[in-house]
Amino acid sequence: MSAFSGKNVARVSVAGGIAATTLLLLAGPASAHVSVQPQGEAAKGGYATINFKVPNERDDASTTKVEVNFPTEHPLASVMPQPVPGWKVDVTKSKLAEPLKMHGNTITEAVSKVTWTATGGKSGPGIASGQFQQFPLSVGQLPQDADELLFKTLQTYDDKEVVRWIEAPEEGEEEPESPAPVLKLTAATDDEHGGTAGASSAGTAGAASKQDGAQNDAKSGDAKSGTASASGSDTTARVLGIAGIVVGAAGVTFGILAGRRRTA
Repeated sequence: MSAFSGKNVARVSVAGGIAATTLLLLAGPASAHVSVQPQGEAAKGGYATINFKVPNERDDASTTKVEVNFPTEHPLASVMPQPVPGWKVDVTKSKLAEPLKMHGNTITEAVSKVTWTATGGKSGPGIASGQFQQFPLSVGQLPQDADELLFKTLQTYDDKEVVRWIEAPEEGEEEPESPAPVLKLTAATDDEHGGTAGASSAGTAGAASKQDGAQNDAKSGDAKSGTASASGSDTTARVLGIAGIVVGAAGVTFGILAGRRRTA
C-alpha cells in the first residue's frame, strides 16, 4: 500500500511539473510585447526621455523594423531620437488640424511616426531571437489633460511578418493579445521641463561645494600657518644652535690662551 501511494505521489508530481511548464511556455510569448517606459518620470506638461523596449518573439527570424505611431489627439511637437548603433531612424511629421502654442511660438506640425530600420553590418541584422532592443526618445511637451499616451506600434521581421501592437488595453479587462505600448503620465511639476528638483539639487550641490571650498581654504590656511610657524621655529633653533657653538668655541679658545699665560 505504501509503495502504491509513493508511485501515485511521484506521478502527481510529474504531472504537476509538466502542467506548470506548459503554463509558463504559453504565458511567455504573451508577456513579451513591445512596451514603453520613461527614464524617471513623465510629468504632465513637461518633457521626458522614454524607451521603447522591443523583444524578439520568433525563433527563426530577426526584427528589422519598428514603427511607432504617435497619438494624434495629443500631438507632440518635440521628438528627438537617440542614435542606436545598427539602426537608421526616420522622424515623420504631419500638419496639425489646429496649431499649438509652445513657448510663445505657433506650432503647425507635430511628429506622427518614428521608424527604426536595421542597417545590418557589424552591429548585426536587427534584433535576433532571444534578444531585445531599446529605442530612446526625448519627447515633449507632454499633454496636461491626459493620464496616459498610447503608441500603436508595428514590428516587422526579416521574413516579412508584421506584428501589429495596436490594441488599447481597457481598465478592468484582461490584457489584449497585441496590446499597444502605453506611457503613464504623472502629476505636473512646477517646472514644465521637470527641472525643479534638478535645479534645487544643483543649488544644494553648489552651496555644499562652496562650503567645502571654504572649509578646504580654511584648512589650507591653517596648514600654511602651521608650516610657517614650524619653519620659524626651525630657523630660531638653528640660530640659537649656531650661537651656542660660537660661544662654546670662544670659551675653549679663551681657556687655552689663559692656560698658556699661566705656564709662561
